[in-house]
Amino acid sequence: MIAALRGQILSRGSNRLIVDVRGVGYEVAVSLNTMESLPHDGEVFLHVYTALRENSLELYGFLDQDEKRLFEMLLSVAGIGPRSSLNILSGISPAGFQEAVLNEDLHKLTSLPGIGKKSAERLLVELREKIRKISPARPSYRGAAITSSLEEDLISSLVNLGYKERVAYAAARKVLKGATSDLEPAQAVKLALQELIK
Repeated sequence: MIAALRGQILSRGSNRLIVDVRGVGYEVAVSLNTMESLPHDGEVFLHVYTALRENSLELYGFLDQDEKRLFEMLLSVAGIGPRSSLNILSGISPAGFQEAVLNEDLHKLTSLPGIGKKSAERLLVELREKIRKISPARPSYRGAAITSSLEEDLISSLVNLGYKERVAYAAARKVLKGATSDLEPAQAVKLALQELIK
């Protein structure tokens, strides 16, 4: 089973990459959030989920373990397959999805691609306790640690400025990746806007 890939980006599609690993090209499906956080070319490292089917082997790639963990959680829900999981992660950040589940926000969940009311209710029932276990000290991301709180505020500010949530999430991740705890919200927004207009 392939668990990770490090190689050069050969080509990019709307939600697929071809990564050259020592002369072998691997096609990897990724969420839009991951795609927008990747460099346009050069080396990339992806955590990989391998889906074996009767006639094929499909690879799903993630920049961080949080997104991969959530992808695997989604697969545990009846009726949610790898492609549906990837569509969900393309429509919302992992932090935003976990917050929606913890807060039982059916409206946000039903706004995701391919998720109706029954599917949203099933997600709440089957994932609520699993998500609580990985974040037991915080029933909501609103009261989270400084970086997470700043991330949510930054994403919210960018969305209010007209950017889509997935674009805002990707910019916030880049800005906060090496940020210190004394980064002010206004400065974070300024840095994110500079990132978005590059």
